[in-house]
Formats: sequence, structure tokens, C-alpha cells
Amino acid sequence: MDILQTLLDLFSGVSSHPYFAYIAVFSVLLLCGFGVPIPEDISLVAGGVMAGLDMANVHIMFLVGLAGVLAGDTIMFVVGRIYGERVRRFRIVARYLTPERYEAVQDKFHKYGNRVMFVARFLPGLRSPIFLTAGMTRRISFWRFIAADGFAALISVPIWVYLGYYGADNRAWLMEQVHAGQRGILLVLAVLLVAVACLWWRKRSKARATLPDGTAGTD
Repeated sequence: MDILQTLLDLFSGVSSHPYFAYIAVFSVLLLCGFGVPIPEDISLVAGGVMAGLDMANVHIMFLVGLAGVLAGDTIMFVVGRIYGERVRRFRIVARYLTPERYEAVQDKFHKYGNRVMFVARFLPGLRSPIFLTAGMTRRISFWRFIAADGFAALISVPIWVYLGYYGADNRAWLMEQVHAGQRGILLVLAVLLVAVACLWWRKRSKARATLPDGTAGTD
């Protein structure tokens, strides 16, 4: 509740004109994409609450939220693409892209391939490192990155914005739904990751079985 109220005070304190509210929400979401520790989901909810309080249009706020998260993600990807491994020398990057986290991201790419780009949108702690690493290693093309991240954003952004819109007059209920939504997303992601891991293991097992020295058809 404190984080939500702080963001609402920030957004509404900029100006009474809705255009400035859109700019404030977009700017904060851009910072979220850069790895600044501001909850992206709560920022989107705050934007929805402002619309619910007639301080903005909820449909425009949805588009602004979508543009904000995609812009932040894309900038991280492009920075990695341009600077490559050199980006890890930047002090601001080294703070959150530690060697341990970099190795963890590489491991996820190895296990799940480009599918991790979709999952990353729902992983606050690893979102920026994954997008940055994807650009650095050139594991995925720019347009495939946009497609994967955009599809994930089309799922997450409207959930939080419209939840804030419909719960603007009942903050207690709203925060209950936010926490329930966060747990639900984590549960769905866990199931998806297990399913992907099983498919990957099955595919790997079949590939081993077809090798000349495999167990299948070698007698």
C-alpha cells in the first residue's frame, strides 16, 4: 500500500492535466526497464487507479503502460546489442549484472532457449539482465525479441492497469487482488517452466537415442 500511495502521490503531484500523468507513468516504467528497483506491476496499477479516479483515460493509460514497458525493455536489449560484453564494465550495469547472475541467465538460455524472453517479462529480478544478455550474446533477433516481449506485455500490462482502474475506490480489495495476481502469475510460470523443462529433457533423450552409439537400434 505504501509503494502504491507513493507512486500515486508522485503521478498526481506532477500536474492535474492527464497528459502529464501519462508522461509520469511512462517515465517510471522506463526506469523500471533500466533495472531501477521500482515495482513495475505496482506502477501499472497506480496508472490504472489514476484512471479510476477520473484523472486519466484508462484505455490511453493502457497504451502508455504498454509503450513504457516495451521501450525500457527494448533499450536494454539494444544497449547490449551495441556494446556487447563491454556493457558489463559499466558501473551501473555491474551492480545488478553480477557474474553469478550472468551465469544464471546463460543457464536459463541454455535450458529454455528463446522461450525465456517471454517468461522474463514476469520475472522482476531477472527481467533486465535477461534482456541485456540477449542483446549482448545475439541469441535472438531484434524482431523476435519484440514479438516475444510484446506478446508477454499484452498479457501483463492490461491485467495490472485495468485491475487498478476497477479497484480505485477500494484499496484494501485492490491490494488483495494484486498479491493474488502476483502469486497466480508465479504459479502459472512455475507450471510452464516445468512443462518446458520436461519437453527439453524428452527432446534431448530422443536425440541421444538416435546417436550411432545410442541404445536404440544399435544391436
